[in-house]
Amino acid sequence: MEEFIMKRDLKKIISQMTLEEKAGMCSGLDFWHLKSVERLGIPEVMVSDGPHGLRKQDDKGDHLGMNDSIKAVCFPPAALSACSFDRELMESMGETIGREAQANDVSVVLGPAVNIKRSPLCGRNFEYYSEDPYLAGEVAAAFINGVQSQHVGTSIKHFAANNQEYHRMSNSSEADERTLREIYFPAFETAVKKAQPYTFMCSYNQINGTFASENKWLLTDVLRNDWGFEGYVMSDWGAVNDRVKGLEAGLDLEMPGSNGTNDALIMEAVKNGTLKEEVLDQAVERILNIIYKYADHRAPQEFTMEKDHEEARRIAEESMVLLKNADQILPLKTSEKVAFVGGFAKKPRFQGGGSSHINCFKITNALEAVPADAQVIYAEGFPADKDLYDEKLASEALQAAKAADKVVIFAGLPDSFESEGYDRSHMRLPECQNRLIAEILEVQPNTVIVLHNGSPVEMPWINNVKGILEAYLGGQAGGAAVANILYGIVNPSGKLAETIPVKLADNPSYLNFGGGDKVEYREGVFVGYRYYDTKQMEVAYPFGYGLSYTTFAYRDLQVADKGISLKVKNTGTVDGSEIVQMYVALPESKVSRPEKELKGFVKLHLKAGEEKEVRIPFDDKTFRFFNERSGSWEQEEGTYQILADRKS
Repeated sequence: MEEFIMKRDLKKIISQMTLEEKAGMCSGLDFWHLKSVERLGIPEVMVSDGPHGLRKQDDKGDHLGMNDSIKAVCFPPAALSACSFDRELMESMGETIGREAQANDVSVVLGPAVNIKRSPLCGRNFEYYSEDPYLAGEVAAAFINGVQSQHVGTSIKHFAANNQEYHRMSNSSEADERTLREIYFPAFETAVKKAQPYTFMCSYNQINGTFASENKWLLTDVLRNDWGFEGYVMSDWGAVNDRVKGLEAGLDLEMPGSNGTNDALIMEAVKNGTLKEEVLDQAVERILNIIYKYADHRAPQEFTMEKDHEEARRIAEESMVLLKNADQILPLKTSEKVAFVGGFAKKPRFQGGGSSHINCFKITNALEAVPADAQVIYAEGFPADKDLYDEKLASEALQAAKAADKVVIFAGLPDSFESEGYDRSHMRLPECQNRLIAEILEVQPNTVIVLHNGSPVEMPWINNVKGILEAYLGGQAGGAAVANILYGIVNPSGKLAETIPVKLADNPSYLNFGGGDKVEYREGVFVGYRYYDTKQMEVAYPFGYGLSYTTFAYRDLQVADKGISLKVKNTGTVDGSEIVQMYVALPESKVSRPEKELKGFVKLHLKAGEEKEVRIPFDDKTFRFFNERSGSWEQEEGTYQILADRKS
């Protein structure tokens, strides 16, 4: 089949197309389909959201999820799956979604989304991996390789510096080149160099005053010339400002179509000589190349939703983060009388709102997933969908808490608190939840909190509860994952892919986020832990942090020219997985640099008492920084520190 593709003469096909057909190929047929040219054998193909499951809609689709899509499987969103720090797991997830796409005749999956979590307030953070560009790039590349192993394309997004929802269609992200190159670009760069996504999706916003959709420096100079991207660039839905200028800059495909309006502008520009026809031909060739990559490998197959539901559970189990476990309150024992409190126990929030919203065929909650012999009583306490303190519900919850040996409170953010299209205004849980948590702690000290949230929340009760499980948004099988971790059927192994600050005002972007036509990235490269560590600021829980039901010990760290090696031993009594994180520091740097930066990680499973050797290689990005004066990557001379960190 590959040989057949190589023999296809795309330039000959393009030479047989009319100007109208070529211009037409550069915009969508409708919300989800690209145009066909039947007489030349160019098939119509479909694209679909999204990053953590298929949201395949009919032609009347609306992109923001207001209309139902097909029944499908919702895998854990990126905010959770990134906490796995597990390339193999992410690749497996990608393979599964790729097979689902083949089963539903979808040629390109619109994801992954790798924008950096600059602020906890960004309404779409649940869809993004991390505050750290190295981690985001590594897990994105693994996911892309998984999807594309099934000959289904990905569309990595949103390129670039799209870090808020407020005025996302028009605001300008104002950042210096070093900040862009070191923080906001690397995840995209890694994805190109390690996975070569079939397509890129440009963002709505401007970058330093130029719309991403018509930014030649971004779409051609950096993406194609510097990194070697080979596929086509599509717009985010409605992100086109000036279509001809965009085409010249490197924007190949406009989505959705404009009912021919922008196609006509392209044709007019070619006819009057203001747009070279070879620019149009090049865009068409890029689009056709990706269309045929899918069409020539079309492989109809069964949509194995039940099997994929279990895969979604496994991903959630490998990703959830145990933040606190005082007095070994977890795991729970089936002999204990446990009260589950909170609407999320019965009606979990497991995905975010907007274009990635999946119409699930099945949802598992924690209450129904506990072991058969577990002694669990349930009290709603507060609703899952709004901030409402109900005296009757609260009273029932307090009675249940008094009567139980332990209480697990299922807290979190309702759907209305975070979604695509708007940002959060604060970092708090609903007041009704914090109030009831405080009341329960007065009558029951043995309390565990399970959080359902797409991004960090302030925890006023952090010192008074004995256990905290960060479940984030767990996908449709997340309830079963929570139950299995609470009862020790699964040993938690996730590590935070972002810092949880004590309060919102601690965030480095606090004074420069949100309002206005321009958003100044004044914190520069000091984003997330790069800021908190360098500032020596107290945080609730640091990036890379996570507990286990077992213990691990490191020894014999060796540093060589090509990387590090060390031995890791499970020193506890139960099997578990550990994530070794490699950080690089240059204490005597003459350049303003973060205290340390993540430059490698590996996840390994160890049986109780087992020891393994771990190797983490250096690469061409390990020691570099971007020098704006020379406009190039450089390596500063000096004595570097290499740290292997447990973060627990």
